[in-house]
Amino acid sequence: MDTYGIIGFPLGHSFSRSFFTEKFAREGIDAQYLNFEIPDVAMLKDVLRDNPELRGLNVTLPHKQAVIPLLDELSDEAREIGAVNVIKISQLDNFTIGQLPDDKIVKLSNGKIVKLKGFNSDIVGFTESIKPLLLPHHKKALVLGTGGASKAICVGLKRLGLEWKYVSRTPCEGMITYEDITSETLQEYTVIVNCSPVGMFPKVNEAPAIPYEHLSARHLLFDCVYNPEDTLFMQKGRAQGAKVKNGLEMLHLQAIVSWKFWNG
Repeated sequence: MDTYGIIGFPLGHSFSRSFFTEKFAREGIDAQYLNFEIPDVAMLKDVLRDNPELRGLNVTLPHKQAVIPLLDELSDEAREIGAVNVIKISQLDNFTIGQLPDDKIVKLSNGKIVKLKGFNSDIVGFTESIKPLLLPHHKKALVLGTGGASKAICVGLKRLGLEWKYVSRTPCEGMITYEDITSETLQEYTVIVNCSPVGMFPKVNEAPAIPYEHLSARHLLFDCVYNPEDTLFMQKGRAQGAKVKNGLEMLHLQAIVSWKFWNG
C-alpha cells in the first residue's frame, strides 16, 4: 500500500492526516497517511528507511527550512521561497546511485534508494485564499513572523502586487518589531498576515501583540493558523470592524496541490 505522511514537531494541531484519510476513502485510493512526529529533521532518514512504501511527505513546523539540505532537488518556487512543505519521494535502482551525493543516499530494504524533491504549496494556497478579499486600498502588508511559512507568504504578496514588511519579536535589519507598530503604521499597512504560531491550539488565549485598537474596517487580517478556526487575533480584528480569515481554506488548497506534486 502506498503511504504518504507529514513530518513536524509537534503534530497535535495537524489536520493533514484526516484530510487525506477521508480523501482516500471517498475516492477509493488504496493508500494511507501517517504522522511522523520528529523533533530533529535528521530523523527523516530513519522515517524513509522504516517506511519504504512512502511516496510523499508534507513538511510543517519547525522543519520547512531545515529539511532543504537533505533534499536532492528543489522546484523553482521552493528555491525562490527558501522553504519546503511538500516532498516527492521517488525510488531509484541501484545503478543510479552515483548520481546522488554520498551524504544524501538512503538505501531501502528492497535494494533501491530514494530521491527527494522539495516543493512549496504554501504560495498557491495563500494567494488563492486571500485574493478574493483584496480591495484597491490594500497596497501594503505586515507579515507577522519570519519562519518558513512567512517566506512563501511574502513571495505570494509580491505576486499579488502588495508591498510587505516583516514584523519580528527582536530587532533585525529590514524588519520592524511589534513595539514599532503605531497608528500611523496601520494607516499605511492595511493587510496583516499572521505567519507565527501565536494563538494556535492549545495556546488559544494568545494573540500577536499588535495595537488592535488602531484597526478599522479598512483592514484585512489573515491568520495562517487554522486551529482554532476563530483565533483571538481574528476576534480582536473583527471587534474593530476588520475583515478576517483563517488558514483553513489555504490548508485545503495546499493539500490538493500536494497531491498533484506527488502524483503529477
